[in-house]
Amino acid sequence: MASKLPKSALNLKQFLLRQEVLKLYREIFRTLRKIPDASTCQELKEWARTDFKSNKHYTDETSIKSLLHYGKKSLKDLQRSLALSES
Repeated sequence: MASKLPKSALNLKQFLLRQEVLKLYREIFRTLRKIPDASTCQELKEWARTDFKSNKHYTDETSIKSLLHYGKKSLKDLQRSLALSES
């Protein structure tokens, strides 16, 4: 009996990685909303979109995990600088 899943269906690991990437993307944009300067905020939003789009072609787990690690580190740095600027 043939599988009813399309050939492009994600396996569990790919699905979980995709969810993690989407979570990071949303968290970055939530953090960017806190930036008081509108032009800086817009510039950083464009940078984030471009960065995610340019890395969209990666399919191997190791590369994606590496990019996720870099993204999370960058997000933490951004959150720290925002916290310092609010103080």
